[in-house]
Amino acid sequence: MDIRDGKKRRKVSGDSGGGFGVGLRGCRRSVAAKMKREVGRVLRSRTLEDNNHTEPMEEEEEEDDCFSISFARSERLEPAVVVAPRYSLLREVGRGSYGVVYEAIARKTGARVAVKRLQCDAPENVELALAEFWALTSLENRHQNVVQLEECVLQRKGMAQKMSHGNLRSKQYLRLVETSLKGERILGHPAEPCYLWFVMEFCEGGDLNQYILSRRPDPHTNRSFMRQLTSAVAFLHKNNIVHRDLKPDNILISQKSGSPVLKVADFGLSKVCAGAGGKESNQNNIVNINKFWLSSACGSDFYMAPEVWEGHYTAKADIFALGIIIWAMIERITFIDAESKRELLGTYIRQGTEIVPVGEALLENPKMVLHIPQKARSSMSEGVKKLLQDMLAVNPQDRPDAFQLEVRMDQVTCAA
Repeated sequence: MDIRDGKKRRKVSGDSGGGFGVGLRGCRRSVAAKMKREVGRVLRSRTLEDNNHTEPMEEEEEEDDCFSISFARSERLEPAVVVAPRYSLLREVGRGSYGVVYEAIARKTGARVAVKRLQCDAPENVELALAEFWALTSLENRHQNVVQLEECVLQRKGMAQKMSHGNLRSKQYLRLVETSLKGERILGHPAEPCYLWFVMEFCEGGDLNQYILSRRPDPHTNRSFMRQLTSAVAFLHKNNIVHRDLKPDNILISQKSGSPVLKVADFGLSKVCAGAGGKESNQNNIVNINKFWLSSACGSDFYMAPEVWEGHYTAKADIFALGIIIWAMIERITFIDAESKRELLGTYIRQGTEIVPVGEALLENPKMVLHIPQKARSSMSEGVKKLLQDMLAVNPQDRPDAFQLEVRMDQVTCAA
């Protein structure tokens, strides 16, 4: 375990990918006072109908609170008193550069949900928020290992409006897109901030770092997680989505069924490869998404493929990131993030007193041989070893695609 600045890169250019990272890191500062102040701002909405409505939100008179704040007794604050809110925000569970994540309750059903609030106060933030919105709303089907978006709400000037994908009749949706494309704020005065609220399923098991490192090694759990991860990535690639920021922080754990179920989350850096497959067959989808070239060097250092560092890559970069995650999970290879001081799963190359991300090291020395497994007394099977070596090949053409990987992962985990 070593200390390294495992920062996230968010260069937005070229392919217009962009993203925001709301890593679910523990809160280091109380936001109770700020949340309490925000309670007084009532959200008026059209009872959250779709944004097909063409009239300006400001002209609506029907009031319907969408989000409210309530606190446990430990917060030493009186619960907020509001009228019929749709959700009650219970506590902050994560904070990143572009937004905050809360645990909340759906007042109508009593279901626990996660609510992510993103402030669209700058063109870059708008682009990052739209990247997640487009990715999650482009999925026509659900997958048990991909976090589910329940709804997305646009809040501006105390008004709330449900967002829907690609609605060209909505003035607010078009203003968001225009802000992103023009690179200048067009949503009003900074004193009247615009927010996007993402309501998603709540994952009570934390992230992959927390789950794995708080338990004893379990080969059965490792094999299950390996299959679930490859299934999720195959699903995303089949739907022409490149995640571009796969890492343990962005893999959440749901325990509702009794057994841990992984959920790939945080699509702020994702790219929907429009036109990569269309109505063609699955086989053509496989070919096309891996030939759709991306140029924004974005992601988190320890999980970035060599070609991502160069800014010219395809969906195969997700395969490399997955290889880093699985390798670190099996052998419990960790480092301490210099910023958050958290212990994180991630493999690296040691160069003197420094530790270097595997992708960066391979870019500098493409002939370098990775020692898999790292530990002398490893229980890693030959099948898993060979698969990891292929996933971490310096040449992306030598890596399996997501669909080949899913088949091979089933084989090696069943044989173990």
